[in-house]
Amino acid sequence: MTRRNFLTAVAAASAVPSALPGTTLPRTSMGITTDSFQYSRRPKTAYEFLEYCHSLGAGGAQAELPSFEPDYTKKLRQRAEELDMYLEISVRLPGSEDTSGFERAVKAAKEAGAVCLRSLCLGERRYEVFSSLDDWKRFVAESRARIARVLPILEKHRMPMGLENHKDWTTEELVALMKEYSGEYLGVCIDTGNNLSLLDDPMEVVERLAPFAMTTHVKDMAMEECTEGFLLAEVPLGDGMLDMKRIVDTIAKARPRTKFTLEMITRNPLKIPCLSDPYWVTFPDRGGRFLARALTLVRAHPPRRPLPRVDTLDPTARQRLEEDNVKQCLAYAREQLGLRLS
Repeated sequence: MTRRNFLTAVAAASAVPSALPGTTLPRTSMGITTDSFQYSRRPKTAYEFLEYCHSLGAGGAQAELPSFEPDYTKKLRQRAEELDMYLEISVRLPGSEDTSGFERAVKAAKEAGAVCLRSLCLGERRYEVFSSLDDWKRFVAESRARIARVLPILEKHRMPMGLENHKDWTTEELVALMKEYSGEYLGVCIDTGNNLSLLDDPMEVVERLAPFAMTTHVKDMAMEECTEGFLLAEVPLGDGMLDMKRIVDTIAKARPRTKFTLEMITRNPLKIPCLSDPYWVTFPDRGGRFLARALTLVRAHPPRRPLPRVDTLDPTARQRLEEDNVKQCLAYAREQLGLRLS
């Protein structure tokens, strides 16, 4: 089955249309994930967040379902159709052999008209969570078991799901995982910035994961050297060092139906302590080449403006800044990337 799934994914990727010379591929919508509003008092549940995204001019929303009841999912589906917006639902992988809760979530998402699910294996950062290589290996084994348990459910309900590269899997590791497990209903949620924290080349991440893309977290990034390594921050699209047009073109060419979902997190920069020994505990096969490449990238792309510092802002100011950043990203997506909004 796993070999057949992989061949299905490869065939689907190779069968997509390419743009004719002098033309561009048709663009899909850009929506917003709730993670773009981590600190402000904005609606986080699906129906209310869908309405809020529409008020900002977005073409879709990615959120969690607060209820699996048919009345709620029917109401949500009807509203998304009225607004001509796409809906993606974030779900959690089951932590045990009991998959009943996960299956209820999948069924409810299907009833709500979701085009895709988004999930992840690790909710935190690999280099901060694991203190030994054995701990990491246990996580890998547990993740593989969780993926194997949900595959039949996704196939049964014909519901696609993307696993995010959430500062856990390196590019090589996630590609290997996809070659074993991916298929018509399992792929990735490509986060365009996360793997900088693992010293991966950002364009290589996109190019290698694009054939498996079910959904996305689109973001631009800025970096700055610090004593322990470098600082990494999300910034509005076009203000960072990523080639956003090339990224969007690559994903659109590989998977034309994949939605582009904005994850513009307004927060203080994250410290990537790649010059400290603990950082390397779970990377036995990596070394100087990755470190040199990452630091060269940091030095070659100094931030255009000071990295964001938002912890001193009051809630009202932070909420205003979050919304302004999202609006700036949506304008850039429409005007520079050709993405359709509502």
